[in-house]
Amino acid sequence: MARILLVEDDDSVRGFVSRALEIDSHSVVLAENGAVGHELYEADHESFDLVLSDIQMPEMDGIEMASRIANINENQKILLMTGYADQRERADGISKIVIDVVQKPFSLPEIRKKVAQALAA
Repeated sequence: MARILLVEDDDSVRGFVSRALEIDSHSVVLAENGAVGHELYEADHESFDLVLSDIQMPEMDGIEMASRIANINENQKILLMTGYADQRERADGISKIVIDVVQKPFSLPEIRKKVAQALAA
């Protein structure tokens, strides 16, 4: 179905979300932080249908990464995730490039639904 860049610093969350996306036959490319995610995107930006990223991460957070990705492709679909309310508010400033912010914790059906909605947007 879709090719998704998943950027998440927590191994267990990254594994959980990756498995959820693979249930829907998506191809998932994994990155453990925003810096790695940005490098992967920059190297192959035309092949990603969606970027799904945590907001709070070491090295480069999801908001900075989303902004850099938008400089490469302003039409890239980006969906962010966070477990912190204040981080969600920070994402309001980049609402032009981010489809939605998913609040953690979420269930497998919830993240699958949010990704489907983002891809359809």
